Amino acid sequence: MTLDGVTTRVGPEAVVVTAERELIVLSSAVVGGGLARARAVLNVHVPKNFACADAEGTVAAAALRLGVPAPWVGLLTGAPTERAEIATAAADDVRALVVATVGLSNRSAAGLSARAAWLPATINTIAVVDADLEPSALVNLVATLTEVKTDVLRAAGVRCDDGRAATGTSSDAIVVAATGRGTRCRYGGPVTDVGWAAASAAREALEAAVRRWLAEHPRGGPCA
Repeated sequence: MTLDGVTTRVGPEAVVVTAERELIVLSSAVVGGGLARARAVLNVHVPKNFACADAEGTVAAAALRLGVPAPWVGLLTGAPTERAEIATAAADDVRALVVATVGLSNRSAAGLSARAAWLPATINTIAVVDADLEPSALVNLVATLTEVKTDVLRAAGVRCDDGRAATGTSSDAIVVAATGRGTRCRYGGPVTDVGWAAASAAREALEAAVRRWLAEHPRGGPCA
């Protein structure tokens, strides 16, 4: 299943999700974050020691090399972008696409782990829904997908270095985007059509990505 007018490219340099028409986007993206309109979302691979001093320049250079149309929002990750997991799901007439990259070397428990410098080993989740979401529904959808991420980590037994159950990593990012088509949606919680479709796709993509990372790092090693 695909979303009409939305394409996804996965490679060693970046994950790129591009739409024929501007998407309505809410994100924690390091470049272009907040509420915005965008033709594309980039998740750009960077070295594990990347200092994030010029995130905007790094994303802009990748967009130029890859021919990504503006406007766009950009994420950074130390996880291998060519190993991104893609999943789709539908609930009635609402369809959702999710692309996730996972790096778990800096696992954290929100509100418990000590403060630390930003590192690019992240769980980055990009979700696009074929629906017309109000801003409140976009915020609701961020919460829904964050619940999914934390539950996937719990079910997989992912723990911080101190043994606490991990709720994520210290630099996770999320992008939720809507095509603006179809029925106007005020809510994006887990039992709404849009929330259920996006959560189902996110669960499939994140479970696969977390499972792969854990298989490749049986001791929870330092590699992203």
